[in-house]
This record gives sequence, structure tokens and C-alpha cells, in this order.
Amino acid sequence: MRNIVRMLTGLAVPVLTAAVITAGSPGFGTYKIKNGDTLGQIAGRYGTTVSQLVALNKLPGNGNAIYAGEVLKVPVKTSTPAKRSQLGRVTYVVKSGDTISGIAKRFKCSQANLLAANRLKPGDRIYAGKPLQIPVKIRAKKRTDNTFAGRTYADHVVAQANRNRAILKKRKQPTRAQMRSLIVSTAQRYGVDPELALAVAWQESGWKQRVVSPANAIGAMQVIPSTGRFASRIVGRDLDLLVARDNVTAGVVLLSRLTGAAQLNIAVAGYYQGLGGVKKNGMYADTKAYVKNVLRIKAQLERGWNPLR
Repeated sequence: MRNIVRMLTGLAVPVLTAAVITAGSPGFGTYKIKNGDTLGQIAGRYGTTVSQLVALNKLPGNGNAIYAGEVLKVPVKTSTPAKRSQLGRVTYVVKSGDTISGIAKRFKCSQANLLAANRLKPGDRIYAGKPLQIPVKIRAKKRTDNTFAGRTYADHVVAQANRNRAILKKRKQPTRAQMRSLIVSTAQRYGVDPELALAVAWQESGWKQRVVSPANAIGAMQVIPSTGRFASRIVGRDLDLLVARDNVTAGVVLLSRLTGAAQLNIAVAGYYQGLGGVKKNGMYADTKAYVKNVLRIKAQLERGWNPLR
């Protein structure tokens, strides 16, 4: 499950279509709610929480009763000056005919920096065979741990995912065979096709509870926290997504609602992309591949395939 639940129920209004931010008080801006927004999505986009938005805007209840056209106050991060590019050094051995200006031009550095790096003065001579230290810009290493399935996630989301991954790593977890049994029994309890639940979980995690994506999709069913809260309201208790039984419950409850609201392929797409997003934008290319894989796995399971053998 990559995105926030986009259910067409009273518990959540469908999800974001466009962002409109305007100037407001220092540290804040305003956002005009669009048809399809959820408060959880808006909170995630602006680096805050649902409870903070509820308090900031004095919203009734837990913020479910928002409507298109309503203007919300949202926090806006102030920009910080960009850091100077760091300089590194490479060694260059002077060749016959070289000059300070020519070397500086070749390595795209200033003559002043080149002279300073080698404790030279303007007019000092250089000679063939002399090693020079050349100051060069070091490109910042591009982060790769915050990108998943072609999407890049905010640093605070990735940091939480890393914390959850570390917690799960330290805990004893069910085997994949035990997870399989847990998924089947939970699906039967909530009236969900067990092979469908198994197929989704296999596609998402390979029935492994320790898996956490950069999007902070947690556990065997790859449930994000906002979906966990949604499922918690349905079952009437707080679900801990780091606990295998609760994680499976959250994923199965979501499948139950999705399959009750849409035909099978749309429901599966909704698990990955969000039902509101699928209905508004159609299936993205990666969503289509996801649906195809899940339905193929489901068919194989129905024919008796067991990936653990």
C-alpha cells in the first residue's frame, strides 16, 4: 500500500488533486481544499499531522468533515540558504607548456583557489613534473534511500520508515509459513477471499513482516500509518502496524472495504494507488503492472501453488 486510503465513505474524503498555496501569516500559508482531498494527505504534504491541522483550523471532530472550497491554514517551511559547494582535491602533474591559467580553465576552478591550494603567489613559475593540488567541486551524493517505485518521499517519512525498520529488525517475527496462516484466518474472519489477501501480501512483501518501504509502508501487508488509523476506526481499537496480527488485520480490512466498493481489478488497484486516485486518474503504468501481478499470483494460489515449497 503506497498511498493514503481514498475511500468514498464518511471516514475519509477522497484524495488530493491539486495544491493551491498562498501567502499567509509568517510560517503559514493557506490551502484551498479540492474535491478528493483527505486531511491526512494534506498534512503529509505540508509536513504536519492531522491533529495539528485540526487544532490550527479549529476543525470539528477529528477533521473528517472537510469540504471542497474550504480554506485551511497550513504550515510552510521557510527556505534556507543553499550551502556552498564543498571543495575536494585532485593531484595533477604539470606537463610541458602548462600554465596556471590553463590548468585552472581545464579543471574549472579559479586561479586564486589553485594558487592558494598550492601556496603559490601570482607570477610564481611552475615546471614539468611538479605535482599540483587542484581544488574541484564535490557533487553531493544523491540520496537513493528515499525513492521507491519511481516516487521520492519526504525526509521525515523516510526517517520514520528507517526507525520502524530498525524496530522490526530487533523483534522476533513470525515465519513466512506462520504469516501465511495468519493472513488466511484473518481474511476468513473479515469475509475476504483468502487467496486475494495472500496474493496482495506476497506481491507486497513476500509474506515478510520486517519489510518497510521508504514510503513507510509497514510489514507483510505494507500498510502506511494513515491506513492503519483508518482500519483502527473500523475495528474499534488501535492497530499497531509493527505487530504482525494487527498489520494483517489492517491490510485485510482495507481489502474488505475496497472489494465491497469496486470490482476486483479496481479494488486491487485501489490497494496500491488509492481508490480515489484510480477513479479520478485511471491506473498508472505501475498500478497496471501491480494489478496484473496480484491477479496472476491469486490464480496460481487457487491452483494449489505454494511459493514456500
